[in-house]
Amino acid sequence: MGAIKLDGGVAIITGVSWVGNWERDWFTFAEAGASAIVFADIDEAKIKEAVEESKKLATDPKFQALAIGVDVTKAESVQSLIKAAIEAFGRADYCVNSAGIDVDVYIQFNDSVEATYDKVMDINAKGAYLVTRAASKQMASQEPRVVAATRGRERNLGRGSIVNVRSALSYGAVSYKVGYVTSKHALLGITKASAVEAGPAGVRVNLVCPSWVATSMFTEECNRAPPTAEFIKAAVSTGRPAEAGEVAEGISFLCSSAATYINGVGLLIDAGLTLTVHLG
Repeated sequence: MGAIKLDGGVAIITGVSWVGNWERDWFTFAEAGASAIVFADIDEAKIKEAVEESKKLATDPKFQALAIGVDVTKAESVQSLIKAAIEAFGRADYCVNSAGIDVDVYIQFNDSVEATYDKVMDINAKGAYLVTRAASKQMASQEPRVVAATRGRERNLGRGSIVNVRSALSYGAVSYKVGYVTSKHALLGITKASAVEAGPAGVRVNLVCPSWVATSMFTEECNRAPPTAEFIKAAVSTGRPAEAGEVAEGISFLCSSAATYINGVGLLIDAGLTLTVHLG
C-alpha cells in the first residue's frame, strides 16, 4: 500500500479496459481507504474483474465495489452511470476519468484520416467533457465532507474531486498523431474551464499528465516504434518510464485531503521530461 490515505468516500473510475493496462496499481483507491468504487467501462468483462480484484486489496472492512457498463460518448449513458452510483452509494466523492484510446498507426498530418480523428476526439475529448459535466453537477448537489486533520483540526474536503487522466502531450506535440495530441490539449481546456465554475461549488477538477508509463501498452508502443526505449533513456532524467504506481498515487493525492487547495491544475508526472525536451 502506498503513502496516500483517503478518508473513506465513493470513487467512480471510468475507462477500466484502458486502465487495466496499469497492472493493479489502479486499485490504489481501494488500498488507500475508499469505502466504495464504481468501475465503469464499455467492456463489461473487464469491470467485473476489477470489482473482484479491488475487494482483495481494499483496506476498508466495509468496502464495496460495483461494475457498470458505460459508453462515455453518449450523454444518456454517462448520466445513467452517475444515477446508478448514487442509487447504490448515496454520493460520489471522487471521479477519475481515464476512458480513452490511442491509434495503432502513425500517419502524417497531410494524410490523416478524418474518421480516425473523429473517433479519437469523440472518446478522449467529448467523453471527458460528458463525464466531467455529469460528475460535477452531482457533486455540487452534495453536502461537503469534513474529516479529521493533523493536531486535532478538521479539514473540509469540499463536495467532490474530479481527476482527468491523459498525457504530457497536453503540453506539447509529436509527429504523426494529430487526433491524439489534439484530444490531449482539449482535455486540458475542459479541465481548466470546468474547474473555474466548479470551484465555488466545492468541487475540484484537475488533470494528471504522465509521460511514458511502464505498462503492457508501453511495451506495445516500443514494439511499434523501437527507438522509443532508447529515446527515454537519453531524454528522461531517470532513464526509465514511470511506474504505474507513481502515476496512480498522483491521482489519489489529488483526491485526498492533502490537495484540498489544488484546483484546475495539469499535474505533469514526467520526471522533468518537458523541462528539457521541446514537445511543441
